[in-house]
Amino acid sequence: MLWACLLLPQLALDGVLRGRADNSPLVLVDGPANARTVVAVNASAREAGLRIGQRLTAAQALLARFEAVPYAAADVARWQQFLASVAYRYSSQVALLPHAIVLEVSKSQSLFGSWAMMEHRLRTDFAALGFRYRIAAAPTPHGAYVLAGMSDGQTALSHQGLRQRLDDVPLGKSRLPAQAIDALPRMGVRRLGQLLGMPRDGLQRRFGAELLQAMDRLIGDLPAGLDLYMPPDAVDWTIELSHEVENVAALIFPLKRMTGDLAAYLSGRDGGVQRFLLKLEHRDLAATEVVISMLSPERNADVLFDAARGRLERIQLPAPVLTVRLIADDLPGFVPAGRDLFDERPANALPFEQLRERLRARLGDRAVYQWGSTIDPRPEHSQRIAAQDDAPLEPRPRPTWLLERPIPLRGALRVISGPERLETGWWDGGDTRRDYYILETELGQRAWAFCAPGEQSGWMLHGWFA
Repeated sequence: MLWACLLLPQLALDGVLRGRADNSPLVLVDGPANARTVVAVNASAREAGLRIGQRLTAAQALLARFEAVPYAAADVARWQQFLASVAYRYSSQVALLPHAIVLEVSKSQSLFGSWAMMEHRLRTDFAALGFRYRIAAAPTPHGAYVLAGMSDGQTALSHQGLRQRLDDVPLGKSRLPAQAIDALPRMGVRRLGQLLGMPRDGLQRRFGAELLQAMDRLIGDLPAGLDLYMPPDAVDWTIELSHEVENVAALIFPLKRMTGDLAAYLSGRDGGVQRFLLKLEHRDLAATEVVISMLSPERNADVLFDAARGRLERIQLPAPVLTVRLIADDLPGFVPAGRDLFDERPANALPFEQLRERLRARLGDRAVYQWGSTIDPRPEHSQRIAAQDDAPLEPRPRPTWLLERPIPLRGALRVISGPERLETGWWDGGDTRRDYYILETELGQRAWAFCAPGEQSGWMLHGWFA
C-alpha cells in the first residue's frame, strides 16, 4: 500500500484569506476576551512586526490598523472536510488526522499514473483552491503524516525506506503519545530510531500498551485504525463578508470562490449539480434568494460561475449583504458531454451546453428557444423554450433566429438548397402550403424563406441561419 498525506499547517488562516480580495494586515486571535493572543498572521501583518504568540494589545501597539478575526475551530473542521471531499477524487480511502488528510493511492495509480504524476495533480488542485500544504508519501498513513511534518515532498515507497527515514526524526515530531514524548528525553532518547530499537517489554512496563500500538501503526505492524471519510450528499456553505456589501459587483469575488469550490467538490464525488440556491443575508430583512437552475447537471467551474453571476446581476439588493450562503441539496450523477475525435471547433470555442447556460443566465430562462419535434410541422409551432424535458432536436436544417412573423425578402438571391414542402394546418383553419428554401443574399447571409408551391419569386423571409 501507499498512503499520501496532505498536511495543512495554515488551514485556519488560509480559509479566511481565500475569502478576501486584498492583502491588508490580518491576524487570527484566540483566548479569553481580556487576554486575546495572536495565533496566525498573514504576510503583510508579519512584515509589520506582528508575530504568533503576541498579545493582541501588544500587536495593536505595534500596528495601528489591522483586522483581527477570531479563530473558529468549526471553520477549520469545515475546510478540512471540504478538502477531504476534493481528495476523494483520487481515492475511496480518505481519512482525517489533526490538520491533515491521508489517502491510500496505490489502487488509483492505474487510473492516475505513478505517484509522481498523482503528486503533481494533487499539488495543482490544492494550490488552485488557495490552501498551503505539505505532501509526503509512505507505506503507512501515520508514517506519511510524520514525514510531512518534517518537510515537503518526502517519499518512502517501501517499509524499509520508511524505517530509514524515521530513524532521524526528533521525538517531538513523531506524533506519538505526549506522555512518552515528555519522559523519553530524560532517559537519553531523543530520536525516533532510538525508540524503535529499544526493548518492547521495558517500554510497555513504563508507558503501557498505548505507546507500542502507536509505534506499530507508524511502521505498519498494526492496521492504521482510521475512520474513513465519506463526502456528504449536500452542500451548505457560508461566507461571512468582511464588510457590508451594497452592490452586486462586490459579490462577484466570493461568488467565484464558492462556485469554484462547488466544482472541486463535485469532481471529488464524481457528480454534478442541476440546481442550487444563493441566499444573500441582510441585517434586518429576510434573505434574498437567487435560484440557479440549469438544463442538465454541470460541474464545470466556469459554467457554474456564469450561471450564478448572470442571475445575480439581474437582481436589486434591498439592503446591504452580510453573508453569502450556497445550498445544493440535489447532486445527481454527471455524464461528460461527448466530443468528436476530429472536432474542428476552435480551441477556445464554447461547447453548446455552456453557451446555452450562459445565454439563459444573462437573458433569462424564457429567452432561449430551441427547435423540437412536434406533431405540428409548422415552424412557428416547432420552436419552444429550452427545458429539461426537451424532445429531440429537429433533424432538418433550421435557422437559429426564427422571426415572429414572415416578412418579404428582396434582392439578388441564390438558392442553396430546397425545396422542403410543408402542407399542413387544415385541422385548425390555418391551412398552410409552403416550399421552404435556404437562400444566400448578396452580403453572404443565409436565409430561410418560402414561396408558393412551384414558384421561386415573392420570397417571404422566416428566419436567419447563424
